[in-house]
Amino acid sequence: MIILGIILLVVGLLTGIGILWTIGVVLLVIGVVLWVLGAMGHAVGGRRHYW
Repeated sequence: MIILGIILLVVGLLTGIGILWTIGVVLLVIGVVLWVLGAMGHAVGGRRHYW
């Protein structure tokens, strides 16, 4: 999810399409939050680790 967010951010910035940039930011933030929760040992979506 983090990789997809970064890709959409770059594509949105290069093409000037605002919706891609917005979706990229949202996916990036959600991915980082899930990654941090998984790294702290909290179960995310019923799983011990989020990869």
